Amino acid sequence: MSWGMVAAAGIVVALGGLLQGLIGFGLALVAVPLLALLDPTLLPVPVLMVATAHASMSLAREFSHVDWRGVGWAMLGRLPGTVVGILIVDALDPKGFGLVVGGSVLGCVLLSITTWRPQPEPKALVTAGFASGSFGTATAVGGPMVALLYQNQAGPQVRATLAAFFVLGSGASVIGLLAAGQVTAHQLWTGLALIPFLIAGFLLSGPLRKKFDAGGIRTPMLVVAGASAVVLIVRSALL
Repeated sequence: MSWGMVAAAGIVVALGGLLQGLIGFGLALVAVPLLALLDPTLLPVPVLMVATAHASMSLAREFSHVDWRGVGWAMLGRLPGTVVGILIVDALDPKGFGLVVGGSVLGCVLLSITTWRPQPEPKALVTAGFASGSFGTATAVGGPMVALLYQNQAGPQVRATLAAFFVLGSGASVIGLLAAGQVTAHQLWTGLALIPFLIAGFLLSGPLRKKFDAGGIRTPMLVVAGASAVVLIVRSALL
């Protein structure tokens, strides 16, 4: 990409960093569609790189609020899910897979709005972790699956727990893709170039968190999850 394209992508990553700093996920929602338009070969590695960097900073900021039991159960599913995601990157049609991912997330959001009241329990966490590993490794959109289970928890616990999960999960996805030969130098350099923009968005979220939490975090989480599903469906349909 040219430096102008890097700057454009960086601005969007900064906005994604702000959003994720407020509700715990959402970075991929804004970054994936733009990078797909600029250069589809960039996905999913640069987004996974900036997601890991953001999660590391978020974890350091709200470490005491992490639900480590929930992270453990989710990672039990995430690791085998990562293997599936690597196989998907290597072999399957991204259009059909994107439609499946988007439809699944949108279905969960609609259920949450009506009758479903999910809780971060072991079976649900393992299942969500597996889906997150598969979808996140293949498309970089893996946050909504686990985030939906925490939609009724307090803002600090949501952000900290998702951050811990993303540090381990996104890091595992990058390592897995590297081992499978699915990472290029172009992807790595682009990811590194986007990190300063990410830091700017993250820092901006700091003073806004408490004001945001006061209004409740469940509705914004559902809106972002639903929007990510719609974006993924539309993008996949246009491939």
